[in-house]
Amino acid sequence: MKKKINYDLFPDSFGHFGEFGGRFVAETLMPLILEVEKEYIKAKKDPKFKKDLNYYFENYIGRPSPLYFAERISKKIGGPKIYFKRDELNHTGAHKINNCVGQILLAKRMRKKRIVAETGAGQHGLATATVCALFDLECIVYMGEEDIKRQAPNVFKMKLLGAQIIPVNSGTSTLKDAMNEALRDWVSNVENTFYVIGTAAGPHPYPLMVRDFQSIIGEEAKEQILRAENRLPSLLIACIGGGSNALGLFYPFLKEEKIKIIGVEAGGHGISTSKHAASISRGKPGILHGNHTFLLQDNDGQIADAHSISAGLDYPGIGPEHSWLNKIGRVSYVSATDKEALSAFKLCSRLEGIIPALEPSHALAYLLKYGKKLNKNDLVIMNMCGRGDKDIFAVSEKLGLNLKGF
Repeated sequence: MKKKINYDLFPDSFGHFGEFGGRFVAETLMPLILEVEKEYIKAKKDPKFKKDLNYYFENYIGRPSPLYFAERISKKIGGPKIYFKRDELNHTGAHKINNCVGQILLAKRMRKKRIVAETGAGQHGLATATVCALFDLECIVYMGEEDIKRQAPNVFKMKLLGAQIIPVNSGTSTLKDAMNEALRDWVSNVENTFYVIGTAAGPHPYPLMVRDFQSIIGEEAKEQILRAENRLPSLLIACIGGGSNALGLFYPFLKEEKIKIIGVEAGGHGISTSKHAASISRGKPGILHGNHTFLLQDNDGQIADAHSISAGLDYPGIGPEHSWLNKIGRVSYVSATDKEALSAFKLCSRLEGIIPALEPSHALAYLLKYGKKLNKNDLVIMNMCGRGDKDIFAVSEKLGLNLKGF
């Protein structure tokens, strides 16, 4: 008989999810990491912190986000009823702001006046800049030069909100490199700076904090599906970069063992090539950005370059909790290619009048194939974690459309 796992016991006090997680950081950073953990434990027990968090979730972000029955896509697949958890309707257009509000409220408790963040797709940077503007905090966002080109609308918005954008041209000039520079900044400015990590990765307690702040997604979805259908879903599905949107949806359902859960990584040009970002499908365990997790590596154990059409999935690692959930078999990890994601992007726009971000387009792309194996009694919740405004230039270029004449 399979032993039941108490998911609430993970991570342990050292930030471990089984063999994954932990905190592998520079000695100069360890006191600050421990201070963040101590303050977070106190904040979780403080009714005022919870009250403030709920206030901004409801009145600033616009939660709860709807759970929407995607009727035309359901008909297209011809099997299950598919619901979108519509976090793309949040203020700033993605799930990222849930975590930013939580972490910046914590930074305020710690009297930190300077906020640093990394960003790939620009959604985390945009959410960080937005909340910093709200609370009158200095905001520095590190962003790879390649991503600055791909995500021009979000770069403009961040600057409009008062953030300083620092281009990163090391490595592949994408998310991994931006995170490296943000960590260096934090080490150099520990006295007045708080680092807002955007995904469920990094050293403990960050994977825990991000999961906790994003779990509002799954908590709402559980209530909403019970209200709509009077039963829980058969399947949850979400895209995976570092994995914060996926954990936000998945975590409140992990104990429900009958629910199948699928995470969709970025397959790029195909996982049989070197151009992808499928860390679990094609990676192996190693240490990056302060935690032990699955990583894309070359034969010498060096971090390999990741590739995805989606700037938010273009990362050579994954959050440690996902590595653990894969190891214990609770979540299945698959991939969708750039081409499949583009096709799903267009289909969703035409059939549902919802222009998705390229990130959740990967989840939809896999669902369009997998859904044919399901029956009409099945219920599916997919996390529509971002909207596609930021991707219009990148997509138009791939489709050979010229926007300059519009």
